[in-house]
Amino acid sequence: MRLLFIADIMGRPGRDALAALLPKLRARLAPDCVIANAENAAAGTGFTPQIARSLLGAGVDCLTGGNHSFDNKEGAAYLAAGAERVLRPHNYPPGNPGSGRAVLPLPAGGELLVLNLVGRVFMPPVDCPFRCADAALAEWGGRGPVFVDMHAEASSEKLALGRYLDGRVSAVVGTHTHVQTADERILPGGTAFLSDAGMTGPHGGIIGMASEAVLHRFLHQSPRRFEVATGELRLQGAWIDLDAEGRATAIARLDLPLAAGDAAFGEGP
Repeated sequence: MRLLFIADIMGRPGRDALAALLPKLRARLAPDCVIANAENAAAGTGFTPQIARSLLGAGVDCLTGGNHSFDNKEGAAYLAAGAERVLRPHNYPPGNPGSGRAVLPLPAGGELLVLNLVGRVFMPPVDCPFRCADAALAEWGGRGPVFVDMHAEASSEKLALGRYLDGRVSAVVGTHTHVQTADERILPGGTAFLSDAGMTGPHGGIIGMASEAVLHRFLHQSPRRFEVATGELRLQGAWIDLDAEGRATAIARLDLPLAAGDAAFGEGP
């Protein structure tokens, strides 16, 4: 079994990169399931129902989220309406719209649990991701493989979750920083781990945003509206192979440039 994870999709440039490169990746890697983080898909903050449907229509099986999942009111309403394959972090307090877990059927039979969590170090306060994962896994009851998107700032917190869940889930892949790390490995219990899968979108700015406004804030400490950058589009992420028991046998990073003339889609920033 092979899982393909696509790192944080940043605005329209990220959607363009995914639309152009995902068909090639599907043909080359033949994944059984494609998961992508879409919390930055609408101009860098949140997503809209139209964008979610476009990404799912482009070949993504499940969209995960993060601390920006509720930033777009249309996206939040979409979550509240019960979008089964569009997630927000599962450890947000009760009463928030949407779900942080999805059960996906696999082509060869069986099911995959996708679990979306958000960290607490240098992030807004939420419920404990470790205990939330325990509860979700207890409910799942070991019915099949489990993929975890851990959306967090601190690499230590991501690795701590990987160690904590080692042997109980198939993979823990980190998102949020938009900087791909080079620490992919298989932990002793058979769980694939990567601190951060990176970013799908424009790498010509500063973690996806145009440089000018970001530099203004650093230099002057006064507000300036951020805009999504446009240059050096890349698709980043990782693919993971699992054995029949759901243990990881391989993990590899992806870092692919968008070539000039590749097809694109989408409206708006």
